[in-house]
Parts: sequence; structure tokens; C-alpha cells
Amino acid sequence: MKKSAIAVCVSATLAACGGSSNTTSSALPQLSAATPATLIGSCAALAAKLSFANTSFTSVTDVPAGTLKVAGKPIAGHCVIEGQMNQRVSPVDGKTYAIGFEMRLPIAWNGRFFYQANGGLDGNVVTATGEIGGGGPLNDALNMGFAVISSDAGHASAQNPLFGLDPQARIDYGYNAVATLTPMAKQTIRTAYGKAPDRSYFDGCSNGGRHAMVAAARSSAQYDGIIAGDPGFHLPKAAIGEMWGAQQFAKVATATTSTGLPDITTGFTAAERHLVASRIIAKCDALDGVTDGMVQDIKACQANFSLANDVPTCSSNVRDGTCLTAAQKDAIGNVFSGARNSAGTALYASFPYDVGVNGANWAQWKQSNSITLDPAAAAFTFTTPPQSASLLSGLSSYALNFSMDNDAPKIFATSGVYAESSWSFMAPPDETNLSALKQRGAKLIVYHGTSDPVFSSNDTANWYQRLMAANGGDASNFARLYTVAGMNHCSGGPTADQFDMLTPMIAWVEQGKAPDSVIATARDASNAIPNSEVPADWGAGRTRPLCPYPKVARYKGGGVNSAASFSCS
Repeated sequence: MKKSAIAVCVSATLAACGGSSNTTSSALPQLSAATPATLIGSCAALAAKLSFANTSFTSVTDVPAGTLKVAGKPIAGHCVIEGQMNQRVSPVDGKTYAIGFEMRLPIAWNGRFFYQANGGLDGNVVTATGEIGGGGPLNDALNMGFAVISSDAGHASAQNPLFGLDPQARIDYGYNAVATLTPMAKQTIRTAYGKAPDRSYFDGCSNGGRHAMVAAARSSAQYDGIIAGDPGFHLPKAAIGEMWGAQQFAKVATATTSTGLPDITTGFTAAERHLVASRIIAKCDALDGVTDGMVQDIKACQANFSLANDVPTCSSNVRDGTCLTAAQKDAIGNVFSGARNSAGTALYASFPYDVGVNGANWAQWKQSNSITLDPAAAAFTFTTPPQSASLLSGLSSYALNFSMDNDAPKIFATSGVYAESSWSFMAPPDETNLSALKQRGAKLIVYHGTSDPVFSSNDTANWYQRLMAANGGDASNFARLYTVAGMNHCSGGPTADQFDMLTPMIAWVEQGKAPDSVIATARDASNAIPNSEVPADWGAGRTRPLCPYPKVARYKGGGVNSAASFSCS
């Protein structure tokens, strides 16, 4: 992100980012700033002091300034701590499990703690730099002075996806790893600096966004600011939705794979996705007041665009990318309408039509992960009891034959040692009751790409509407949702997807300045982390305001590439 996009938000006033004094009385006192501290002694000395129940601190090493870089930017000097908690041998599958973690503690600490949540099936202890925002932001929590932790959520990558055979590994993955690691991390920080963190923040996208939403409900006493990106907080249902989509594309596939199964990529080709995207743009681009290749008013677009009427129907079964067959329109319409059973009951949310249907990430999720990753999660972690490990060799067939009537209900089932259903351990309990978080004065920011192909932004918008209703029609004093036009899953697509949600979150938590908008930058060819799907005709340096839902960024006049030319209304 360019300095103009970040530095303005970091400034004391935050006025140019839309900072306001929208606060309510709360039990959480406002701070002008967290109190910094310096590591007591050396990393080597710290190693001898660390102790916590059921925890093995396997290494503590010194990382000199500049040794580690993020987006070419050198990270300040820090200690890296590696360890494991609750190591055990499963009585079910005989495998050894533990909650692996990494902490990075800066020598010069800003007084804050940051939990970096993973995506996917977890299983990897990623470098705890404290990634923030979307699309590869040019800053991170570690370099801002935070103490940061990352975790594998209770299993190793080599155990994916079969960790779901172990009941405790399921629960650790769902919520228990976060609950277990948090007090250990805070105690480690106290040991290292002589005091506990003044404020604690949580951030993640995808399954990490789900972790964040679960933390907002289950760990509200532990975190003051929680950021959830493209959250899969209904992940078991979303996995069903993915397999539903694969089944629809299989109906109109024109080729088979080497295994004899339908090649679902031929059901909706790249040329045909480009066609649909171009027709969405033609119908919806100007609805926000300017023709700029972006659909900001996604709700109005759904009312204006019609797959049946706005995309040409092939006069024959010859498919050349200039039309869709009637059967294709039916299948694609089913994909966007969302999964349902034979009785017509919705099993997951609908998806909005948006220009990101042309994105590579959209195709990856809908036409690849839907028959590899999603059936693996569904079969072994979300189905109770889990499928046999022998199914690993036939996941694509499992996805294409998954029964929306008989298999889908198993996400709500319990059985024997599997005493908690996947819906119970994966989803936030009572997800619109965030009264504990609200009463503490803690804050929740959620962002979601409107072209996310796996976790529906419609689902997240529906959740926020219910949250507003549960709070007298307005939840904006403690929770805000920002949609990102054209963004695929967490990043990518024709979009402005580079933004920093952490800086405005700090200002909201510690200064009471609620973010009326957040500036996002399109990663064109001149960007340090370019996005090849940003159209060349957008030019360089495009920025847009991300607006708090249900507000929409509307053009008010001026240069089309400047966020200042738009207002949230």
C-alpha cells in the first residue's frame, strides 16, 4: 500500500480515513496509546524462564533486524519461540497430536498482542509476522511492534485431512487451540517484558476469518479488537455448497478426466466466465455513478442483472465463448442460487453475480478445490461419524455423488466418541449474540470480497443484518462489515484489495475513533505486490473507500482513480 493510504490512517487525527468519535460507554477504558516495553534480557535468557502447564518450549532463538523481510521490508529484531501444547496419542487413530505454535517477540515491544489465524485446514505453523488486511499489505503487526503468535490449530500438515478422525483434533481445529494458546501466549509475554499486553488483537482470513468470528463469541474476554476476513463461519455448509456447485458444472461438462469423471472445468470455461463478467459490467458498472470497471452497488446489481436475459443463449449446442446454452444457464444459475436439497430447502447461501467470476481464484475454488479440498474436509472433519480413510483416493467421486438429502445433514450429527457435531465446533455459538464483546467495549471488523467463490458475501451480509436486528437495528458501535468490490477469496480478482484494517481497528479500540471508511488500493503493475487481474486500463494508483455496510461507495466527482472522488452513502 502506498504511503498516502497508510500514513493518513496512522496519523493522530485519523480524520482523512473517516475516523469519528462514535463511541458508547464501555468497561474497556480508552487508551491514548499502549505502553511500550523492552524485552528483559536476551532471547537466550528468556529461554530459561519460560514455563506453562502442558507446554514444551522447544526453541528460543534470536532474529537480528533485517534477517526476516515481508514484501521486501526488513523486520525489526526479535525473539522467535517455538513450542507445542497438550501433546497426546489419540485413542481413536493412534496418531500423536499437539497444538504447535510460534511466537515472535520484538525487542522493542509496543505493548500489544496479535493472534495470527491460519486458513484452510490449518496444520502449518506459519511465520508469525502478523499479516494484516488483504492482498499483500506492505506492513505487518510484528514490524509495528506487536508480539505475534501463529498456530497449526492442533495437528500437523502431514495429518491433513485425516486429523478429522480424531475427536479432540476436530475440536482443537474448531475452537480449542485458540482458547488454549491465548493464556499461554499472554503469560509468555508477561515473562518476556514484565507486564501483560495492554491490548490484544486477532486477525485472520478464510478459515482464519472463521477463527476470528468464533473468537468474537467464545473468547470475547481475551481480545479487544477482532478482524475477520472473508469468514468461513459456516464452513461445513460452505463445503456442501462447493460440492453442489461441482455437481452443477458436471451436468454440462463436455469432457471427462483420466479417471472417467466429468471434467467440470469444461462446464463453464474461461471464455464463458469472461463473457458473463463482461455482461455484468455492462449492466451494473454505472449503478454507483461512474463507469470504472467496478461494481460497488452489488445489491442493485442483483436486481438489474439477469443471467437468462443479459447473456446470449446459444442457438445450437456449439459453444464458442459468445453464448451459454440453456442447460448451462440452468446449471450456473443453480451455482449462484446456492445449494439445496430435493425439497428445495437451502443448505447454504446464494452468491451475488459480480465481475470477479472471471478471476483465477474463482475458478480454482469452484472447479478444483470443490472436488479436492472441500470433499476432504466434508468427509473426514464435518461428517459424523467420519468416512473411512480409504476414501482419500476417491474424493472427486465423493464430491460429485454427495447426497444433498442424506449426506448434508451429517454436519449436525453426533455419534459415539464424536460427541460434538461439526456445526457445534466449527461455527460461532449463538452468532448474533455478541453482548459480552459489546459490553467490554471490544470491537469487531469483518470484510468480505463480493466475488468470493467459496464463502458467500451474501451469507456474511445476512449475518450482519441479523446482528443489527438483535441490537435494535444498529450494531455499528461495536461491529462493522466492509464489502470489497470484485475481490475473490481474501484477495485477487479485478479489485482494490490492498488495505490495512489493523490501524483503524487500533484507533477504534484505543481512541474511540470508529472507521467510517478504509482506503483500499488496486495492486496494478507498479505495486510492490502486483495483481495481474487488475485491468491495465485502470491506470496506476487506483484507490477506493471500503464503506461500512450497508453504505456503498458512490461517485461524487473528480478523478476516477481517487478514493476522494467517492463517498459512502
